[in-house]
Amino acid sequence: MSTLNIQHFFDAQSNTYSYVAFDSASKEAVVIDPVLDFDPASGCSSTLQAEQIVRWIKSEGLLLKYILETHVHADHLTAAPFIQSQCGGKTAIGSAITEVQTVFAKLFGAEDQFVCDGRQFDLLLADGAELPLGNLKIRVIHTPGHTPACVSYLIADAVFVGDTLFMPDFGTARCDFPGGDAETLYASIQKLFCLPDNTRMMMCHDYGAPGRADFAFETTVAQQKARNIHVGAAQSAEHFVTMRRQRDATLAMPKLLLPAVQVNMRAGHWPQSDANGISYLKLPINLFCKK
Repeated sequence: MSTLNIQHFFDAQSNTYSYVAFDSASKEAVVIDPVLDFDPASGCSSTLQAEQIVRWIKSEGLLLKYILETHVHADHLTAAPFIQSQCGGKTAIGSAITEVQTVFAKLFGAEDQFVCDGRQFDLLLADGAELPLGNLKIRVIHTPGHTPACVSYLIADAVFVGDTLFMPDFGTARCDFPGGDAETLYASIQKLFCLPDNTRMMMCHDYGAPGRADFAFETTVAQQKARNIHVGAAQSAEHFVTMRRQRDATLAMPKLLLPAVQVNMRAGHWPQSDANGISYLKLPINLFCKK
């Protein structure tokens, strides 16, 4: 019998699900994709969402081992540094983060001191790597396509898929960010579809769907393979790529993309302060405009 327990936390501002997964025998825990509150109009941040996670971890008497990111998010800022300061644990992300850092460091004109080798994170995780979690193991599955550095985390009978897939009635992730690719995403999804049919899939986001009143965060491999509106029912790669590219051309940029990427590629830390002691995020003009 599995000793895995999962607690979800929903951020309504970014429609993001964060998770605490833990081994009930050892009480060792992992946090996946925590959210930092951020107001782009004022530039103010707060830790209200992350404080809920911290309180819950402490109330359950858990020992936090890792803070895992599924990718460099474009829709929210990570709260990993705050959670680490309160509960410990090592921050980790897929090893292809170096590719994302190299692209965005150039696009945002990062400071000379910013190094694109992933050192901002405690652990860089390659495809197939395993991390111990009490009596359980966390297996890393490289699932690029939305970004080059996307990974999914398989723990016992549950896989945390980041932005690779959404609920079956909502579909799949966009692929139009720098380094994204629809063909690559299709291949990554097929890799996940090779997991046992009863494997639980834990979503990073849900935006609701026509005919469904509530937000949802859990489905299964079997349900995705049968009913996902973009890639289910054995949809061909050619059909998926055409659909994905046409759909992506109509999508607006996420509201927090510009601040989020700059912070998340730094593992949640702000850019180095200027001589006046203030840290700044950059607003590139006409860089991400739809053609």
